[in-house]
Amino acid sequence: MKITLASGNRGKLAELRSLLAPLGYTLTAQADMGINDVPETGLTFIENALIKARHAATQSGQAAIADDSGLCVDALGGAPGIYSARYAGLQASDAENNTKLIHELSGLQNRSARFVCVLVYLRSAQDPVPLIVSCEWRGKIIDTPAGDNGFGYDPHFYLDALKCTSAQLSSGKKNTISHRGQACAQLCLQLSALNT
Repeated sequence: MKITLASGNRGKLAELRSLLAPLGYTLTAQADMGINDVPETGLTFIENALIKARHAATQSGQAAIADDSGLCVDALGGAPGIYSARYAGLQASDAENNTKLIHELSGLQNRSARFVCVLVYLRSAQDPVPLIVSCEWRGKIIDTPAGDNGFGYDPHFYLDALKCTSAQLSSGKKNTISHRGQACAQLCLQLSALNT
């Protein structure tokens, strides 16, 4: 079954493709179908994921999955939150976002944080009962980045239990324990139930 991913993010596409492939789903990024991003005007991860999924389903004429995810840092009141990808500005790079995050945390002792992922699956643009899953992954923010297997804030997201950052994990391990991996696993269970 063909599904449109409401994102052009190559990192997200690779992670979700590998997780959905065993169920027989073919995931195509909306950017590869000539579909532009839609403004994320929601105030929560769920609202933004629904906006993106509905737009992708409308434009592609097929089922769509949207992810809205981000980093929520406790000492910053949950920031950057829904603004994670554009924390340092609309066209900010990962490096610029990370630089701003470390600057904002300067002098603060509490470095606890969590990655949050909301996944929305729409069977069609008019689907009145979308599948929605939400998961989080707890860690803490470190000043000095480590690892190069990841994107976004991964090099600064430290996991005490594993003694490494998210960016130091193998893709397989990350897909199992990350916020997106957990959310996708839950979504896969719900998708499997739909097909039985």
